[in-house]
Amino acid sequence: MISSAYGWLAAAIVSEVTGTTFLQKSEQFTRLGPTVAMAVLYALSFYCLSQALKGMPLGLAYAIWGGLGIALTGAIGWVVFNQRLDTPALLGMTLIISGILVIHLFSRSLGHES
Repeated sequence: MISSAYGWLAAAIVSEVTGTTFLQKSEQFTRLGPTVAMAVLYALSFYCLSQALKGMPLGLAYAIWGGLGIALTGAIGWVVFNQRLDTPALLGMTLIISGILVIHLFSRSLGHES
């Protein structure tokens, strides 16, 4: 069940990051297509996150979802929108990813809490 939870979590992360990309493209909700895509992708992201919670604790799922979402959104901002990140921003994102790795590699909280 854990691997299924990670699949749902990966889908949640991809949906959220893609939705956030459309949020940027919506130009503050003035463009209908990107605005609708953003709303659908955010809803899908939360659905997928809810499915992931069947196989992993909320805190762990949210830490991974939020942390990887931040890092991937920063990368998309850099590559797609040419938004440069300074050294402190890159260091902070590195620390976030490091924290996710520590949780994943060393935490015993991977079982589902009822």
